Amino acid sequence: MNTATTAADRYPVRSISVDDVYSALSEGWADFRAAPEFGLFFGGVYAFAGILIFLQLWVWDQPLWILPLALAFPLIGPFAAIGLYEVSRRRERGEPLVWAEILDVIWRERTRQMPTMAFIVLAGFMIWMWSAAMLIAIVLGRMNFAVYSDIGALLTTGNGLLLLFLGTIVGGAIALVLFSVTAVSLPMLLDREVDYVTAMLTSYTAVTRNPVAMLTWGAIVAVGVFVAMVPFFLGLFIALPVLGHTTWHIYRKVVPPEGAA
Repeated sequence: MNTATTAADRYPVRSISVDDVYSALSEGWADFRAAPEFGLFFGGVYAFAGILIFLQLWVWDQPLWILPLALAFPLIGPFAAIGLYEVSRRRERGEPLVWAEILDVIWRERTRQMPTMAFIVLAGFMIWMWSAAMLIAIVLGRMNFAVYSDIGALLTTGNGLLLLFLGTIVGGAIALVLFSVTAVSLPMLLDREVDYVTAMLTSYTAVTRNPVAMLTWGAIVAVGVFVAMVPFFLGLFIALPVLGHTTWHIYRKVVPPEGAA
């Protein structure tokens, strides 16, 4: 792995390969197996949030919004995984995994840079929801409500398929931008005393200098979360912790520890 120094953030950013991504995934799985109680807990919190969102839409009889929210749901995953980053960091340092200490680290993040990053991701989420609403209004117009409220029937119409196509493109573009600035910024904010702009620039540099490896990682995250959501979000009990631990190891491979070459 070759090292290049960015002028924008003054942190070294390494070049990594797809093999490094698979190696990080293996290390993430090892972290989960070593401390499954933490993974299952944080994965359960994430899964429970997804179940609540789904049930709320179902009660409100708004099935059309399930897909846009499903596309946006992975955006909150990195925040749910903060505790997992701390578990991986402690295992890396050989420190004990103590519930009270790990939860305290999460609690203390409220006074640091994480809330600002959460606001940025929330802004991206709101832009996506606004875009989805505009696409629905433009593409569907005044279609019969029986079709409009029935996903299966809607996708048999030309307008429904066009909405799915355009929504996927727009949602994918927004997700790509957010992925670029959050891919390694959250574990970096946990690990170092840096501001959120520095962390975002470092993440963006990591993605743009390693497009194949990082987009492969992004695809693994997207597919992994969506597949895990299919069995009523229950797969997230496993998917979130493995992906969360892996994110830490991706960060470590891209941004070496301070003082390391």
